[in-house]
Amino acid sequence: MNNYEYIIACLPVISSTEGAGVSIDASALLDDIRSQCSGQDVKVIDFLCRGFDGSTLDEGFYQEALKHKNRFIREYFAYDLDIRNTKVEFLNTSLGRAAGLDIVLPERLEEQVFDGREEVDAVLCQDDILTRERGLDDLMWKKIDEITSLDILDLDLILGFIAKLQITDRWLKLDEATGREMFRKIVTGIRQTYDNKKNNI
Repeated sequence: MNNYEYIIACLPVISSTEGAGVSIDASALLDDIRSQCSGQDVKVIDFLCRGFDGSTLDEGFYQEALKHKNRFIREYFAYDLDIRNTKVEFLNTSLGRAAGLDIVLPERLEEQVFDGREEVDAVLCQDDILTRERGLDDLMWKKIDEITSLDILDLDLILGFIAKLQITDRWLKLDEATGREMFRKIVTGIRQTYDNKKNNI
């Protein structure tokens, strides 16, 4: 049922010369990916997508994510949680609020050192809101690449594509030009992985 190679090969191509009128339907693309995956993989995909719904991001969700059997889910949401808590700590300090307010899973902060804190703090110090949001998304994008760097045509690579697609979809609403460039970037990247695999067969 799972034909990851076929899924990747069938991804749409958006060239840099195409106009703004070309539609990019992230929801339809995600539905198409789901239709080509097993029921078990669809459950993993749906869990990942839950993490892009702000109303679900509570302690229960992160506890489940950090213990999930899928490696991409565990590593992605561990980093996502670290960024979230760093943002909250930054805001607490900026607003003169008590330390520790609104921190999710505070015991995690005591157990592990977040190596990316300086990078996140540097982004949060930017004055422009969109610049900050783009900077944080760039860090998430980089983390996705790190998690999937050794994956070739497997579910984790598909999950990485979906995570980037969710980021891209948000930017299509905030800044269409940025969103379209992100979309070209993820499709180009995953196709290169596909081509490299084919050439090594």
